[in-house]
Amino acid sequence: MARTNPLQFIQQVRAEVAKVVWPTRREVFLTTVMVFIMAALTSVFFALVDLGIRSGLQVVLGMFG
Repeated sequence: MARTNPLQFIQQVRAEVAKVVWPTRREVFLTTVMVFIMAALTSVFFALVDLGIRSGLQVVLGMFG
């Protein structure tokens, strides 16, 4: 691999950073809201699964206890 001097490296880094397409404020807001919504839905789903498993175990253990 060819070595580059620090000046060339900095120039290459600046060129690559210039290619980055930054999201707009609206895109950031919408994706943040979507993350919170998905996290809430996921927590509700796992809470319901936990409730179902717990209820099922109580029924099964109640039959043998």
